[in-house]
Amino acid sequence: MKSILLVALFFGITNAYSQFTIDAELRPRFEFRHGYKTLYPDNVDPATFVSQRTRLNFGYKTEKLHFYLSSQDIRVWGDVPQLNVADENGFSLHQAWAEILLVPELFLKIGRQEIIYDDQRFFGNVGWAQQARSHDAAIFKFEPNYMKLHFGAAYNQDKEALTGNILKTNTYKSLQYVWLQKDWEKLSASFLFLNNGLQYIDETDEANNDTRYSQTAGVHLKTKVNKFNFSSNLYYQLGKDVSNNDLSAYLLSLEANYSVMENLNLGLGGELQSGNDYGAPDNKKNKAFNPLYGTNHKFNGFMDYFYVGNHINNVGLVDFYGNVKYSFNKKSNINLALHQFFSAAKIADETSKNLGFELDLVTSHTLSEYVNVQAGYSQFFAREGIEIIKNNFDGNANNWAWVMLTIDPVLFTWQKQDLEKINQ
Repeated sequence: MKSILLVALFFGITNAYSQFTIDAELRPRFEFRHGYKTLYPDNVDPATFVSQRTRLNFGYKTEKLHFYLSSQDIRVWGDVPQLNVADENGFSLHQAWAEILLVPELFLKIGRQEIIYDDQRFFGNVGWAQQARSHDAAIFKFEPNYMKLHFGAAYNQDKEALTGNILKTNTYKSLQYVWLQKDWEKLSASFLFLNNGLQYIDETDEANNDTRYSQTAGVHLKTKVNKFNFSSNLYYQLGKDVSNNDLSAYLLSLEANYSVMENLNLGLGGELQSGNDYGAPDNKKNKAFNPLYGTNHKFNGFMDYFYVGNHINNVGLVDFYGNVKYSFNKKSNINLALHQFFSAAKIADETSKNLGFELDLVTSHTLSEYVNVQAGYSQFFAREGIEIIKNNFDGNANNWAWVMLTIDPVLFTWQKQDLEKINQ
């Protein structure tokens, strides 16, 4: 603690207006998987395990500089032996960025960082995943009081090479985007344009190696009318996919939430993501929308049958859903969501587009200021369409249950007035 205090004192001396914070997170999660992400096959045992995320975060902020560092360790209980000599398991730097005030209202944020916009449909931090998502990027932020305008860019390479620029890491090669957001009295609107480059590698002829670019343009809208809250997403994709198919795809969604009373909220919505007939691009044309860097676990059911490492360049998706959220008090709540899924394109001749029905039940309780426990149960009721897509016709029950404990204390906070108290 003395060393932390010395660091804080140093920052305070070098800058009259500063704040230094250290916080942590410990998040173990038990899961029972019996048909999570894909249909449960015959003659196997369900998976049970405990995963854990541990983070230590440092933040330093002045009028002209905000510096943030987040280290994390991701592991499954038991994947490292007790007498471990060299732990190469899951320690990483989740975030390490600085945000600099260049001129009034213009900032540069650079380094390893989470990129989050709107409802996280297209850019999100995937917080449910223990490892989460972050980007190596630079973002210019122009933020006067009447609007927000961001320009972001990233360029990835997997080593300091002497020649060549071929990326073999499982990530994008480069991206550039513009995000514009403005609020009115009853309406909030944002516009996003992304130019996304993916590395193509030809194992037989290096001369064909290339970066192939797609473009996504879309708007996110929010409005409130009395006790109703409405939101909508509209996105369109064009350009080339990594296999050099011509892209022409779209996403449309509309959601309405009604506040019945202070502790009861009802929601109803629908989403359409275009897809390819028979589940694959045809005649060098790809009609399947890809939400790319969104927090996809948040959408289309918690069992992650769609767009969470799967269902890409497939038949698309139509998702009609409803949810009920009830708060017992400020510390406890329960949420029930129901999803009816259909394919957006043909699965097979004379096959229904009905993919199935999902039920998600989640409850949360705050034990204390820094301790929260959540639990969930989900069940997927499969139909013939999803059996064809997942190539599983065993007809087993598909369910998933989990319990997660989140402990996120603030370990140390220092501000200028703390130094003044020490000097008195």
